[in-house]
Amino acid sequence: MFTGIVEALGEIVAVQPRGGDVRLRVKTGNLDLHGVQLGDSIATSGVCLTVVALPGDGYWADVSVETLDHTTVGNWKVGQAVNLERALTPQARLGGHIVSGHVDGVGTVLSRHGDARSERFRLRAPPPLARYIAHKGSITVDGISLTVNAVDGAEFELNIVPHTLANTVMSEYAVGTTVNLEVDVIARYLERLLLGDKAAESGSAINLDFLAQHGFDRR
Repeated sequence: MFTGIVEALGEIVAVQPRGGDVRLRVKTGNLDLHGVQLGDSIATSGVCLTVVALPGDGYWADVSVETLDHTTVGNWKVGQAVNLERALTPQARLGGHIVSGHVDGVGTVLSRHGDARSERFRLRAPPPLARYIAHKGSITVDGISLTVNAVDGAEFELNIVPHTLANTVMSEYAVGTTVNLEVDVIARYLERLLLGDKAAESGSAINLDFLAQHGFDRR
């Protein structure tokens, strides 16, 4: 588990195809690797990766086909900057929100403009994720815990303060940039809990018919 508070900026220094999937080498810059061991998890731009080797200035990680298919990792190139966060410990402060490092989908930056000293971004999420994004709720973008400032369908806005902009990969975002999105884990579990016993049925989902049957839609 993670908090979505980025600890350091890293850099992709090697991308090696391995029998259909990929092995990455990440240079970790100012990230403190003291105590990090083989098998530990490091959130890399929002993707939970397992450390398989520690060369001293960073780590190697294997990336499965599943991860390549559902995140931006498949587009990463040598020299690309990435957000880094070590796994949460019981003693750590939960400065952001609970983040699993399991990406739900890939979003796209639609616009960016200045707002006093902050920067405002508008992004589009995949339509199936829209129901989990709420005004003033939490969302993880490339591993960064952020507050949603506005929602319009599958589009949402973020207000980014100078510190976050200077210490994460958001400084490089432009129109068309793709990002890893993880919605609030509580929202995902709440949806399943509302299904009750129907959660065990294939194809079950919360829709207008379900809400009407259970008294949530009184139109």
